[in-house]
Amino acid sequence: MRTVGLTAWFAVALAGRAAAHGGEVHGAQPAWTFDPWIILPLLIVGVPYLVGAAVLRKRIIAGRGVRAWRSTAFAAGWLALAGALISPLHWLGEHLFTFHMIEHEIVMAVSAPLLVAARPIGTMLWSLPRKARLAAGRLLRRRSVVAAWDWLSSGGNATVLHGLAIWAWHAPVLFDAAVTNQAVHRLQHLSFFLTAILFWWSVIYRSNPGVAAWHLFATMMHTSVLGALMALAPKVLYDAQTATAAGWGLTPLQDQQLAGLIMWVPAGTIYAGAAMAMTVIWIRRSGEMRRRSDAIGAV
Repeated sequence: MRTVGLTAWFAVALAGRAAAHGGEVHGAQPAWTFDPWIILPLLIVGVPYLVGAAVLRKRIIAGRGVRAWRSTAFAAGWLALAGALISPLHWLGEHLFTFHMIEHEIVMAVSAPLLVAARPIGTMLWSLPRKARLAAGRLLRRRSVVAAWDWLSSGGNATVLHGLAIWAWHAPVLFDAAVTNQAVHRLQHLSFFLTAILFWWSVIYRSNPGVAAWHLFATMMHTSVLGALMALAPKVLYDAQTATAAGWGLTPLQDQQLAGLIMWVPAGTIYAGAAMAMTVIWIRRSGEMRRRSDAIGAV
């Protein structure tokens, strides 16, 4: 109950502030965005994790303490997600395509892999009373739930779903709709984040390192192609998103080109770096297996 109480208290306090600011910020100066539809999910994840980590810390003698690097990964991923969605970066993203692209890449290529690496569900469950925790555990272990998760997070399916979300939402008509309609904007962010979670889970936990490297490489290639198409387009494709670029000293086409370059180069570098890391892990494991087989053969 303490978890529910803390979450409710924070939600009510921030919802009140959001009401005072009108939810989305449309002022003339960069400002924080207090949207209950964003803040409440962040609290629903963040507060239970903190409570669960505290409970596990007391049980560390039993070997159930949260590993420090996982807690660090969760904190970094949660803060990156919060920073992208409620900090002035979100306000800037509604006025410049360049910052909007930075926001999206933080959500998909920074926050999502950090949160996946942290594996927070188990820690969050420890914030619940014993009966609720056991019931939640049984629910998560149900055959239908496990089967659905296994299908969604398998390497090929997760990569395709994430790729479809990226390409579909960057269709000009849908992207401009997300800029002009708050509900569509929330749906866009949600689909980016959830499919990114599936993708990174498949890369880190479901796939052989060699296969994971291939999925990362494929994602780097198709997102780089999309970024290049935006950067090299001879005309403006996103009229609503680039409509206010002139107020920032850029033409609409320049704003679109910078956004495309961000998806093309910095974001592509993240996927390329992760692919190289997985390739190194794959080579090392292959070498270890070869040495073991040689040792067994020599006996």
